[in-house]
Amino acid sequence: MTFVPSQPPRLLLALALVVVCTAAVRAQEQPDALSFEQARGLLENNRDLQLARRAEAVARADAISASARPNPSLTFSTAAISPRGLGTGGPLEKQVDAIAQLTQLVERGGKRGLRMEAARLAVDAVRSDSAELRRQLVLSLAGAYWDLRLGQERTLIAAENVALLERTVRAAELRLKAGDISPTDLARIRVDLLRAENDRRQAEADRDRARLGLAFLLAAEARAPSLRAADPLPDAGEEPAAPPSAVEARADVRAAVLRTQAAEKARDLARALRTRDVTVAAQYERYPSQISNNTLGFGVSVPLFLFYNYDCEIARAENLLTASQQVLERVRAAAVTEIARAASDLAAARDRVRRYDAGLLRDAQRAADAAEFAYRNGALGVIDLLDARRVLVATRVDAAGARAELARARIAFREAASPAGEAP
Repeated sequence: MTFVPSQPPRLLLALALVVVCTAAVRAQEQPDALSFEQARGLLENNRDLQLARRAEAVARADAISASARPNPSLTFSTAAISPRGLGTGGPLEKQVDAIAQLTQLVERGGKRGLRMEAARLAVDAVRSDSAELRRQLVLSLAGAYWDLRLGQERTLIAAENVALLERTVRAAELRLKAGDISPTDLARIRVDLLRAENDRRQAEADRDRARLGLAFLLAAEARAPSLRAADPLPDAGEEPAAPPSAVEARADVRAAVLRTQAAEKARDLARALRTRDVTVAAQYERYPSQISNNTLGFGVSVPLFLFYNYDCEIARAENLLTASQQVLERVRAAAVTEIARAASDLAAARDRVRRYDAGLLRDAQRAADAAEFAYRNGALGVIDLLDARRVLVATRVDAAGARAELARARIAFREAASPAGEAP
């Protein structure tokens, strides 16, 4: 019995390809909706963070180098070579005094331990620098993300306003034919429509600019046209106060503390240079024709500080330590100021949003609705109607801006007051 398919295999394959291609096109048309936390995760692709990781790798390599002990040296030399020749026989029977010497530098004064400790502190400082860079990038990300979210909201408000004015123009044209309004009123509405279209185009340009900024931070420029901020604009809420240990736990303060400690170790290492290192040597000497000359020898070499006592290195290290301490004081003061400023900005942004929530938006909407009702019933002129609409649109835009500013201020405060590496 032979089975005959109802559809040719080529036709089925073509249909499958069409379905797959259609799904791919639809997937590409869908915008990349990102929450702020998702965008924060993608921030690990940032190019500056990639460079910071390379700096950490270099610091770890320097730490390995600092822990290495001095290598020994092997020296081979000849002496007592007769001008009449080397004699007969093989290489080991030539009339040459052969000397092999092994030397080893022995560091004293704890120099290797100080180098290792300074290098370890430097690695930790570079790691804290990376955490501080990540914190700064999160602040930049918050600005770009909520600028995009605000741009989306402004574009939506502008589009709704344009649609409302278009309906108003169509209704006004009918009323003009019926003789209910004058041509001047229709012209005023059309002017407002053109202004609204300009506002919508500007809002779209601001939104696209924010998309490009966000895509650059995420190293995802190819996705820029489809990026969309998915988080809603926040409401006013309470924030916990900064903990007393917030300043010392910050990444920039930790990096400054670690560099100060590394400078202390470098100062101690410079002072340890005055502790004389010792070079020990072991020697084997062989002369083929004289058995008594096949001997062993040992030696010790100690530097004499007759003309220089490392005063410059010590003075340099002490000045670098003082500079590191001053930098630490400045970084601490800047951290205290940033936390206080972030708390003040957050309180101000929260108060602004509360005013809009307490009735400002509701009153603007009520005034606009009353103007619409009065205009439809002939109790209000077109100028007053358009003014009421402008006030409502401006209030909605300002409210959206206040909420976006609240989101940025909230993230800025949490990043300023949170320990390094702790997610807000």
